[in-house]
This record gives sequence, structure tokens and C-alpha cells, in this order.
Amino acid sequence: MTTASAIGRTSSDAMLRIMCPICGERDYTEFRYGGDATKPRPSRETADPKVWHDYVFLFDNPKGLHREYWQHVLGCRQWLVLERNTATNEPGESRLARMDVVTCEGEPK
Repeated sequence: MTTASAIGRTSSDAMLRIMCPICGERDYTEFRYGGDATKPRPSRETADPKVWHDYVFLFDNPKGLHREYWQHVLGCRQWLVLERNTATNEPGESRLARMDVVTCEGEPK
């Protein structure tokens, strides 16, 4: 399955455009989806395989406004947090992910 078919866009005039804080607005094909940005990452010291299993493999599929990680692989290579409406595929605000790093205890790192 291609990224275009996964997102549901088929014509060039309807493509998802993502605003990169470094490079400006770009086509989604320059980016790689990186997952749910609302899910707290377990601590590095956590050795419990179940905690890591749940973090990596179990996820919600929300409808509506959602925060996601995207990496600008064909541009500045920065990780972004993009707010996107999963029902309409409309992008919202984007910012550098390094500004949003949170541990599983809910504290900024």
C-alpha cells in the first residue's frame, strides 16, 4: 500500500500539505509518518517487556483532531508534531517535536 492510498488522496490538487517550521509548506511525500504524539514514551530504565510492547504495538485510532509525529526526511530531517484532523485529513499547527518531549511520568524531559 502506498502512502497516497493510505491517506486517501489521489489527485495532486488534493494532496496533504504539511507546514515544516524550518522549510515551509511541503507536500506530504517529503515526510514519514512516525506515530501517535499523544502517547507518553516509557522511561529508558523500564525493562518490563509488556510496557514496551504496549507502547510500540497497541494504539488508538481516534477520529478528529489528533497530534502525530512526522519526520521531514526529504528536507531538514527534523521530527515534527503535526495536529491533523483524521476525519478530513486537514493539517493544523505543526512544531518541532523536540519542544514537546515528555516522559511517561508526564514531565518534560
